[in-house]
Amino acid sequence: MDPDFLASSVSNPEQDMWWGTLGTIRPFSSFHPDRDVAEIQAALQRKDAVTLVRILTNRSNAQRQFIAKSFQEQTKPESRQDLSAALKKALSGDLENLLLQLLMLPDQLEAHRLKDAMAGLGTDEETLLEILCTRSGQKLQDISAAYKKSYKKDLEKELRSETSGDFAKLVVALLKKDVAAGSVQRDVQALAASLSGKKAEAEPWITILTSRDADHLNKVLMELELETGQTVDQLVEKSFSGDFRLGLRVLVQCIQNPEVYLAQRLLTMKTPLVQGIMVSHSEEDLLQIRAAFLRLNGCSLYSALQKHFKGEHLQALQAICRSED
Repeated sequence: MDPDFLASSVSNPEQDMWWGTLGTIRPFSSFHPDRDVAEIQAALQRKDAVTLVRILTNRSNAQRQFIAKSFQEQTKPESRQDLSAALKKALSGDLENLLLQLLMLPDQLEAHRLKDAMAGLGTDEETLLEILCTRSGQKLQDISAAYKKSYKKDLEKELRSETSGDFAKLVVALLKKDVAAGSVQRDVQALAASLSGKKAEAEPWITILTSRDADHLNKVLMELELETGQTVDQLVEKSFSGDFRLGLRVLVQCIQNPEVYLAQRLLTMKTPLVQGIMVSHSEEDLLQIRAAFLRLNGCSLYSALQKHFKGEHLQALQAICRSED
């Protein structure tokens, strides 16, 4: 547990979660951590998943950190354990994974998702891109620090080892993104020129798309479409290939409309994606993602969850989603 996070957030759990945010989970107004801990301890003994879901999905992350700290302090010294370990003993499967994710610090969760995306024989390139493309440079620095703390490895080196070629350059540039001023017209010219030869040049796309703010890039992409008479997606599709093409397409989508991109990811209803996106965006912009999901699917996220999940796992996901649209 991060003492700095506790010092800045748990002492006043509402200070970093204003009521005007676009998140679905907000601080519980009648927060009594000792009462929550007592209920959780009793629920763990009974393996009462319903109570665990009710409490953990109705508290902000800062409040959950306070509960976890209090839980550890209130267990007997000779058998002291943290709340995550206790949940692992009482639960299993997807519900266990979901509640464990809720107990992670936000940066720790994203580090965990990146680690999972690089585990095993194949790399989940799109989950790497999802996180790298939707997070700010400062946020990615914090995630990198959390990755180092959790796994004792350097995130940039790990990404380099899992990728290659222009895609590797793009991924590293995204991780180290640092917004700099630029000229819309010069950027448009550079991107158009990169496509004029026999083989498209990747470098201008990497440099420009990872070093400008979203407003600037939206102007650049609009001007590029006017100049070429083609959509950016069409330009990328015919000019590049493989993982690099995927990377540019995801990046462009996230520049133009990140909540639509995330909603499209949710349409798959794959458990790791649904849990990862919903938990990591629950206190930020899940309301926007919900609205985009409804426009894309003609069905609310809340109802879609009911068609694909069941039991306490469904209850937990719907509690994070919060309501019907």
